[in-house]
Amino acid sequence: MDKVVEFEQGNEGAFQGERRKIIQPSSLNDPKLVKLKEVLVEWINSTLKPEHIVVQNLEEDVYDGLVIHHLLGRLGGVHLAVEEIALTSAAQMSKLELILQVLNKELGFGDEANSKAKWSAKLIHSRDLLATLHLMVAMVKRYQPELALPQNVSVEVVMFEVNKGGIKSDKQIECITLQSEDTEGSKNDPIDELLKLEAHKIATVEKALLHFINKNMSPLRLQVSDIEKQFADGVILLLLIGELEGFFIPLYEFYLSPSSHSEMLHNVTLALDLLNDKEIQVQNVDPEDIVSQDVPATLKVLYALFKKHKNK
Repeated sequence: MDKVVEFEQGNEGAFQGERRKIIQPSSLNDPKLVKLKEVLVEWINSTLKPEHIVVQNLEEDVYDGLVIHHLLGRLGGVHLAVEEIALTSAAQMSKLELILQVLNKELGFGDEANSKAKWSAKLIHSRDLLATLHLMVAMVKRYQPELALPQNVSVEVVMFEVNKGGIKSDKQIECITLQSEDTEGSKNDPIDELLKLEAHKIATVEKALLHFINKNMSPLRLQVSDIEKQFADGVILLLLIGELEGFFIPLYEFYLSPSSHSEMLHNVTLALDLLNDKEIQVQNVDPEDIVSQDVPATLKVLYALFKKHKNK
């Protein structure tokens, strides 16, 4: 239940309007979280071993931007003209802001979508563990998706919001890595089951999905013939969602002719966010999966739309 905590007299003005998430201390000892931190530290150290950079504590060793800068250089081939070691807090913040501006675009968070990022230069520099974890997990997904991160890592957080009346706080669960429902007794995903069948049966389902897609895309005079490739840039997926859900997505919200991986990732991320907003559940699908033309992931998204709108 929400509660309001009164400020000490005279202190509220400095933080007016600020929102902050803090991990509950009880979550810090969760074995899955501890394992995730270990895997990320090992990944950073193995990646940066040629540069003799060693990380021991995630949030304490990443906050000044040096590690993020070197990861971006080695994994993304992006080398920025920033000072190697920034000594003052102001210099570190300036360096972090420049690095994250470039990195966010690489991760599919353009300038207009930065509000959706779960990290910021301010949070990283303040040694915020939650923001640091989200950023590192996003980098792994973008640059080394084959790395097996622990699944179902989530933490209990307290959301604080400062307003005129004091501090409003609310507890919630925040997911950090992929949430898998492959637990004993859970229902198998129909697409996963489909892909275990013979090729001709899979082709029959794909044909039915294509018929559904083209029927609903006909008002836009668009035709889909290749499920694997034509949804990878997110454009047709966004247009299909708009047609089925009955709303227009402004052209400034997405890239109509994406020319880079980050632009395609932006489109697909927006599409999955829209599905989530409409409570269309798609399990175990990451935007990167669609962009990389992962057939099971693409079929899961299309099947979710078909399941809801098949009678249209």
